[in-house]
Amino acid sequence: MTTESLPNKRRIRIAVSLVYFSMGLGFSSWASRIPEIKTALQLNDAIFGTILFALPVGQFLMMPFSGKLVTHFGSHKVLPFALPAYTIVLSLIGLVVTGWQLAIALFLFGVFGNLCNISINTQGVAAEKLYQRSIMASFHGGWSLAGFTGALIGIAMINFNVRPFWHFVTIILVVWIIVWINYPYLDRTKHRAKAGEPKRKLFNKPDTVLLQLGIIGFCSMASEGAMFDWSGIYFKDVVHAPPSLVVLGYTSFMIMMSLGRFVADHFVTRIGRKRLMQICGVMISTGLFTAVIFPYLIPSTLAFMLVGLGVSSMVPSVYSAAGRHSKVPTGIALATVSSVSFLGFLMGPPLIGYISQAFGLRYSFAVIGVFGLGITLLVSRVKALQN
Repeated sequence: MTTESLPNKRRIRIAVSLVYFSMGLGFSSWASRIPEIKTALQLNDAIFGTILFALPVGQFLMMPFSGKLVTHFGSHKVLPFALPAYTIVLSLIGLVVTGWQLAIALFLFGVFGNLCNISINTQGVAAEKLYQRSIMASFHGGWSLAGFTGALIGIAMINFNVRPFWHFVTIILVVWIIVWINYPYLDRTKHRAKAGEPKRKLFNKPDTVLLQLGIIGFCSMASEGAMFDWSGIYFKDVVHAPPSLVVLGYTSFMIMMSLGRFVADHFVTRIGRKRLMQICGVMISTGLFTAVIFPYLIPSTLAFMLVGLGVSSMVPSVYSAAGRHSKVPTGIALATVSSVSFLGFLMGPPLIGYISQAFGLRYSFAVIGVFGLGITLLVSRVKALQN
């Protein structure tokens, strides 16, 4: 059954938005408990940064296989397996008692997270083609809204002294219900290669356009990774926020990233994708540098909000452009861009840990701030970023 034969495109859009929300809820639930888990395992910044490396390693190693699986079986068959598995691994994170156990759990979290990422974004590309206009940012807005929701749930669970495992089990139930209700409305199309196109090997030389998009995604995801994994620790160790407000930095970031994604499609139409992304790159750098210069509760909260607004348009834009690339099947194109982009996740959080151990957490955030300026310069050189 193809997208066109489904009941109505509005219900399809809601279904796709909710699966984005489900994955975001899983990831934000982990992020909301990072400071507590780090403290419980008694890990210093360098060791914890190394352990965090396991998550993007799992994502990165799975990428060539995710694209092939989604292209061969269809995202509608991969998604109902990948997303429940993702939440099961999340619950395992809540049971770890040593650093090596956390590393293994995060590696598996990355593996299934990448499989979710490619299949969900393939659904997003299909829905955007159905609407024939830019709506990808709104889907990622659903992911960001889940981040905000997950942060609020995390605050509540922490204040009620609920262990991470039972917190994560609650998330399992919510996600599985969402998938079960919305599965009938997902796109059933298999986005295969066009007739006459040579068969692709598992590992190929990246397409130039996709590589350029991936580099922009790399800079954005390095900034996102810093905020996801270290914002809570920054508020705890640098800002010295009260325990009940440690999650405030992450929450403020997620609020603005969510808001930015819901309005990004409008601004793409008004001022163009390239200009919007250039402005957002400046926002990322300005926000991070502000938090470094003024490490106090209110300035840092406002700074993290600016970073969230800055990163909001980046990933949806590069994924949308990749999905429209005519020479490569959607699943393969998204996997290629993700492979390069997620190197930012791969390198960003551990880099912060090492720099923090040597010079302090403020210096490491200043280094990541440079990536925003890199985005502004790179976007102007990429012809594929069109409205």
